[in-house]
Amino acid sequence: MIIQKTSNSRISTFDPENFTFGTTFIDHMLVCEYENGTWGDIKIMPYGPLPFSPAMMGVNYGQACFEGMKAYKDKDGQVFLFRPEKNFERINKSAKRLAIPEITHEMFIGGLKTLMDIDRDWIPFGEGKSLYIRPLIFATEEALKARISSKYMFAIVASPARSYYTAPVSVKISEHYSRAANGGIGFTKAAGNYAAAFYPTKLAEEEGYEQVIWTDDTSHEYFEESGTMNVFVRINDTIYTPPTSEKILAGVTRDSFIQLAKRRGIDIREEPISVKSVLEAYKNNELKEIWGVGTAVVTSVFQALGYKDEKYELPKLSPEESFALTLQKDLIDIQTNKAEDPFGWRVLVEKNVY
Repeated sequence: MIIQKTSNSRISTFDPENFTFGTTFIDHMLVCEYENGTWGDIKIMPYGPLPFSPAMMGVNYGQACFEGMKAYKDKDGQVFLFRPEKNFERINKSAKRLAIPEITHEMFIGGLKTLMDIDRDWIPFGEGKSLYIRPLIFATEEALKARISSKYMFAIVASPARSYYTAPVSVKISEHYSRAANGGIGFTKAAGNYAAAFYPTKLAEEEGYEQVIWTDDTSHEYFEESGTMNVFVRINDTIYTPPTSEKILAGVTRDSFIQLAKRRGIDIREEPISVKSVLEAYKNNELKEIWGVGTAVVTSVFQALGYKDEKYELPKLSPEESFALTLQKDLIDIQTNKAEDPFGWRVLVEKNVY
């Protein structure tokens, strides 16, 4: 691993109480390039722009995928990653489906730990605060040819983060647009999956909603995901979430919520969720809550559902009554080292001298 530390750190300009998520970046980034059939040296270097051509194949043909994960700091200044092996497995699953060469454990886990150690001062401590980490792979060959690229770049960049979507949101159940189709790339974190979601989301926003609940591409009768999140529905005291498939992302936060619910003895089922059953539960006063989960947001509680020309207001539950908020607290307490970790999810980033 080649480490080139910056001679002009920006950490003194970083105010952990006043920053913009997604546009504030840590001092360093990781870069590794693929050429001639092999990955080259892992490099940690000062964060900054890189020279690319508009003819770069990743831009023109969409060979690009990424991950979303976080690092946390506890009251003693220790730094932890959360289930990084799951992200490593998933980025290679995405890469394989997009005909991108898979990356090594040393590149992802080893490089990530080193980057987090070097820039540990950028990881904010406090309620809802963390460092959002974006590993990504994209084709870099300069060629306007619709084929598999011969050159790629793996990179890791990171931005300090804090809670957002803290207020409950309204969501529109899609009757036409779908996020993914059978045989497609819905199970991957391909860049194109997100681009395709922007327009339907914009239409929903024009109707007064913040997000879309995606339905299946065949009948539009079943929930799949919501926005960029996995979705959960609570009917009475049972939680339902759609099973993962080639259309539904195997979310790390999703899996964590399932395991935490089981640990609490909550009845949780991975089953198809029909729009009809949700609306019937609403009419029978059995629909208690719906929420989305994902790395960036952790939990987004929904306050209303839109379907056709109707808007359905959901019950307002206290934090103690809400399964969503109870499981969210369980998860965050493990991530931030406020509670025991019976699952072995928390990974300490050791301190080294570079």
